Amino acid sequence: MKKTSGRVLELLGLLQNRVEWTAPELAERLGVTERTVRNDIARLRELGYPVNSLRGRAGHYRLGDGARLPPLLLDDEEAVAVAVGLRTVTGVAGFEDSGARALTKLEHVLPDRLRRQLASLRDATEAGPVNTDSNVEDPEVAPGVLTEIAAAIRDHRGLRAFYRDDERIEIEPYRLVAWQRRWFVVGRSPETGAWAPYRVDWMTLRLPGGRSFTPAELPGDLTELVVREVARTGWAVHARLVIDAPAEEVLARINPAVGVVESRPDGRSVLVTGGDSLEIVAVWIGMLGLDFSVESPAALVGHLQVLAERYARAIDPTGATDPTGA
Repeated sequence: MKKTSGRVLELLGLLQNRVEWTAPELAERLGVTERTVRNDIARLRELGYPVNSLRGRAGHYRLGDGARLPPLLLDDEEAVAVAVGLRTVTGVAGFEDSGARALTKLEHVLPDRLRRQLASLRDATEAGPVNTDSNVEDPEVAPGVLTEIAAAIRDHRGLRAFYRDDERIEIEPYRLVAWQRRWFVVGRSPETGAWAPYRVDWMTLRLPGGRSFTPAELPGDLTELVVREVARTGWAVHARLVIDAPAEEVLARINPAVGVVESRPDGRSVLVTGGDSLEIVAVWIGMLGLDFSVESPAALVGHLQVLAERYARAIDPTGATDPTGA
């Protein structure tokens, strides 16, 4: 049997991890009798932790409000998961310093054995560059802005903001979504009832916020809404590309996050996609491996011409080959 002190700490950790526990459940998890559980509950109360209990057939224990801050209780897997998460967030624009500080504080409050494990993990790993797949820097979003939006979602309070500098918007916020290293808030227009994702880095919040609202049910799937609408309005560059293949073949070749595919009567399809630069769109469409033509924007056609000439020079540095085939 575990020593009493270690068992009581484990009991405290269980009460922190779930709202309610029955005595048989706690006894099974700790490998002790229900009487021992009751004795350990009494010890926690003596230490100042308000453990509430409900008797009867539906009886249970729960940790009450107002408890003094207990030791940080993480098992090995939990500690590694938190450390990896914090290590990852240091590579997200706007969270580099705060993530590193949080990781340092975590190490200071953990037991020595886990602290050594996390130190080994920290010393053996490196966070990759912030921007590895784009020639556009990742946008920074202040943690305080995310906190304000999250509070508005929690309190069912509208958001007022300048969007893309000059457009005034007011939305009923529903959910924050992190996607493609961008933050989006999915919201509903109180005037039109239309749902859309809004890029947080394009928002300048106006205080005080909007009016309180009664949450409406989001129609359809949240992920599908974000993918569809971001492909249409959420990028700095939007493109419509006619693909010389049916929609089924295009869908089989792309990640759903790339964009939206529409069927055409002639057996071809249209890919609606985008990115934060022409270069990004050109890379994505080049990876598709299918013939295509550009409906819009016109600037993408010019950029593809530049790429065609660059690739032709890589094949024939003398310039003898005409990339246009003339």
